[in-house]
Amino acid sequence: MPRWTFCVIPALLLAFGLTGCGRMIVSKPVVYEPAEPMNIVFFLVDDYGWKDVGYNGSTFYETPNIDKLAATGMAFTDGYAACPVCSPTRAAIMSGKYPQRLNTTDFFGGPQGSAVLKAIEQGKKNRFTQRPLIPADYIPQLPLEEVTIAEALKEEGYATFFAGKWHLGHTGFEPTRQGFDINRGGFRGGGPYEGGKYFAPFPQMPNMQDAKKGEHLPAVLARHTSNFISANKDQPFLAYLSFYSVHTPLMGRPDLVEYYKKKRERLGLIDVFGKEPPRNVRETQAHAVYAAMVHAMDEAVGVVLDTLEREGIADNTLVIFTADNGGLSTSEGSPTSNLPLRAGKGWLYEGGIREPTIIRWPGLTQPGSRSSVPITSTDYFPTILAAAKADPKPKQHVDGLSLVPVLVGGDQLDRDAIYWHYPHYGNQGGTPGSAVRMGDWKLIKFYTPGMGLELYNLKDDLGEKNNLAEAKPEITKKLLAMLEAHLEATDSRLPTLNQGLK
Repeated sequence: MPRWTFCVIPALLLAFGLTGCGRMIVSKPVVYEPAEPMNIVFFLVDDYGWKDVGYNGSTFYETPNIDKLAATGMAFTDGYAACPVCSPTRAAIMSGKYPQRLNTTDFFGGPQGSAVLKAIEQGKKNRFTQRPLIPADYIPQLPLEEVTIAEALKEEGYATFFAGKWHLGHTGFEPTRQGFDINRGGFRGGGPYEGGKYFAPFPQMPNMQDAKKGEHLPAVLARHTSNFISANKDQPFLAYLSFYSVHTPLMGRPDLVEYYKKKRERLGLIDVFGKEPPRNVRETQAHAVYAAMVHAMDEAVGVVLDTLEREGIADNTLVIFTADNGGLSTSEGSPTSNLPLRAGKGWLYEGGIREPTIIRWPGLTQPGSRSSVPITSTDYFPTILAAAKADPKPKQHVDGLSLVPVLVGGDQLDRDAIYWHYPHYGNQGGTPGSAVRMGDWKLIKFYTPGMGLELYNLKDDLGEKNNLAEAKPEITKKLLAMLEAHLEATDSRLPTLNQGLK
């Protein structure tokens, strides 16, 4: 049984300014400290769409373990990644800072603007030099001077463990240089592209050589994570499981691929594509291989959650589940559909940045609860510190807010807006832009000449079909001013016009 339950303790209701079962009635900050430092399990899924889970309405993919987590915690309908591509979001989670503040705004390995400019000066013609804009330069690693979640917890006596995709820097910037005691599989690469790829051997991945030939990558990562949890159950720990799934290459376990091929046929599903210029966009979830990848990832989540129960520590473990960007719907096989959200990975539309997000804090979150409060990647750092009973240090997680006020049932956080900045061309068809969300309103500023501003009311128009920028000039003006002030305050780098384009 949880150590306390706020819904039945009047003194706590008064302390939190709550009434009934978690409704905020005052705006002052909620302060909560657990009786003892909690363990932390963090699940991060790669390229995972908001609609790719059963609890959000998917009827083709089967995710019983993730759905069970949502039923025992709080699911966020408006959980966001800090960027529509992977490395920037990962850096934001680790540091609690926006990618634009860190200048880590593109996936590490993406084209640098200075390299594109040099190619233009050399007279080269390719897809990079023939675009209207030269993308911004960015820092291709998480700087060592940034204090990570792992480093902050190590100072509090935590054992720290990382498994899976890192993609936050090359040699010298690996997980063990950023506060993790153990690294299983994290390196500079963005996917499992060598050896057996999603099936052992994994020659490029550190400390993964014990995997038996043909063993499935998500199962190996779950096994190592579970072993770490069992070995450290008597002390506070951070277990960070960062799946390579469901990133390309599209490879599924054969038994599961066959299962979903038959399910697709039984349900009469077909591939349907619409237009998201300059790309086509998938509009049906019917890809058997992708469904198999989702299924295997969900099984791995279940292995870890079962370990918490078996070891008797589930009631003292904060569990966070989220993703690094939206589902891949316009490129590289276009394996999933994010509908009703627009577009997907690499785009600033909701399909590229809205994520399935669950937080389970036993004794604090009500089982099966949902919150529509917008949250983003930078918020996990201060939330984890609260669970660890750790005081934040200066300059840590400056863009994040503790989610405790929402986890106890509140309907707001003390901030005006959430921001995105992606001054690059996405491999999936997206173009350089920045965005801001305030309440139900979202403004996107595209930097390509002629594209201009797009304003959407997400409450009325979740699919971002009706651009209200001209119809609502006052709101457009206000959000644009907020966005530009934010970009200036964070010293954000901008794309520049391609003067050599003819």
